[in-house]
Amino acid sequence: MKTLVGTGSLIRLALRLDRVRLPIWILVTVLLTVTTAASIADLYPDEASRQQVKTTIGSNPAMTAIYGEVYATSVGAVVMWRLAIIGALLVTLMSIMTVNRHTRQDEEAGRLELIGATVVGRHAPMAAALIVATGANLIAALLIGAGLTGQNLPADGSFLAGLTFGALGITFAAVAAVAAQLAENARTVTGLAVLAIAVAFVLRLVGDAGSATWLSWLSPIGWLQKAHPYADNRWWILGLLLVVAIALVGLAFALVSRRDHGAGLVQPRPGPPEASASLRGPFSLAWRLHRGSIIGWMGGFIVMGVMFGSIVNSATDLVKDNPQIAKVVEQMGGKSAMVDAFMTAILGIIALIASAYAVAATLRLRAEETAVRAEPVLATNVSRVRWALSHLVFAVVGAAVMLIAAGLAMGVAYGISVDDVVGQFGNVLEATLVQLPATLVVAGIAMALFGLAPRYVIGSWAALTVFWLLGQLGPILQVPQWLMNVSPFTHVPKLLSNISAGPLIWLSVVAVVLMAAGLAGLRRRDIG
Repeated sequence: MKTLVGTGSLIRLALRLDRVRLPIWILVTVLLTVTTAASIADLYPDEASRQQVKTTIGSNPAMTAIYGEVYATSVGAVVMWRLAIIGALLVTLMSIMTVNRHTRQDEEAGRLELIGATVVGRHAPMAAALIVATGANLIAALLIGAGLTGQNLPADGSFLAGLTFGALGITFAAVAAVAAQLAENARTVTGLAVLAIAVAFVLRLVGDAGSATWLSWLSPIGWLQKAHPYADNRWWILGLLLVVAIALVGLAFALVSRRDHGAGLVQPRPGPPEASASLRGPFSLAWRLHRGSIIGWMGGFIVMGVMFGSIVNSATDLVKDNPQIAKVVEQMGGKSAMVDAFMTAILGIIALIASAYAVAATLRLRAEETAVRAEPVLATNVSRVRWALSHLVFAVVGAAVMLIAAGLAMGVAYGISVDDVVGQFGNVLEATLVQLPATLVVAGIAMALFGLAPRYVIGSWAALTVFWLLGQLGPILQVPQWLMNVSPFTHVPKLLSNISAGPLIWLSVVAVVLMAAGLAGLRRRDIG
């Protein structure tokens, strides 16, 4: 037990450091769950409407692949069908980021070396991170169960749903703990853990879409949906998730004893002794740093475009006979035809994801600064503005490339489904590109915070979360229009309607002003 000495103190430290982050994660997850349950009860008030959903989804392999099966016609079952994927993403990302932040990220920054100089056991930091992540997931699970019960859903199904989400989060906390032993930097740990989420999702997708249903049973996300709350109530699924979590935690503890402090078990390939001629300037260096993420994200956007484009017709069939659903979809996507509204809602989600890339790419500047990798570059004849622009240009261009990739893929897929590739291709691509100014505003917020208040760059992620919540829940909760206008995505013109250049110009101006303010602030503040 000597290796766990100091775990309690590290838990208290982690809770203090995460006293804002974790409550926000939990609150967003619970709020999304409860509001979705309330909206589903209003949108599908009777058995016939829910049976229509079950029949429509079940008859379309593409929609079943993306959203999963509707396993029963109760309100709770439809709620779980609607919540499964987004809820899974929220709890898994919360867990991954929490464990990574208090293990590999602290180790990479040298904070664990300072902590290790005190009376702290070798396994204490990872144990503390896992305990904090587990506690956060359990709190979220209980609040989800209580919230769903408060929406007049059966208590047993509600708490099974909440605990299944919590167990999934704990499982991926363990995945992150293993990844933290394999890689020697926090970015790679996040990449490995997110890759695990992607693999789990693909296994579930392929298993639900075809005859190889056994593939779904290889995926923890598939287990989440196989728990069948409000129907079969398969409590034993919790056991599967916890067994895997315990096994992964045991593996992580075994691995941490087999590596050196600051190193990963998988060593990076040593670089050449001299830089190539193409790596002699800040822009070429920035391209080397960003190219992997740009290529990976672009691949994901192409897949999203194909999937969403292929289900537009089926989705409109689902809602065309339900005026209540049609009203909400049009509120989320505009006052145009139902297909336009549905595609606008999808494109808004794609643009938000592109904004997440833009924020991450922009904040690479902060990562380079805090890791003291910026100083050697700035010690040459490279100015601060030129250094910052070398990264900012890839945030802007990368976001544009991803939107174009998604628009191309979605336009082709939708055009094929309606036998009108030529007619739909240009419309969908144009509607995708008009999302770019709003995405650049989010990148501008990140740049402004980096230049003017670098300690608060986390605010850019908070802003993106607020914009996402307004877009997803604003129409359902009937949020006042002045509050909806806070989000730049509210001002994006609607799909296939008369596109007005005014909002796009103003959004672009705001983005440029924010970026310029960040660059000006960077010139005047201290580095580091």
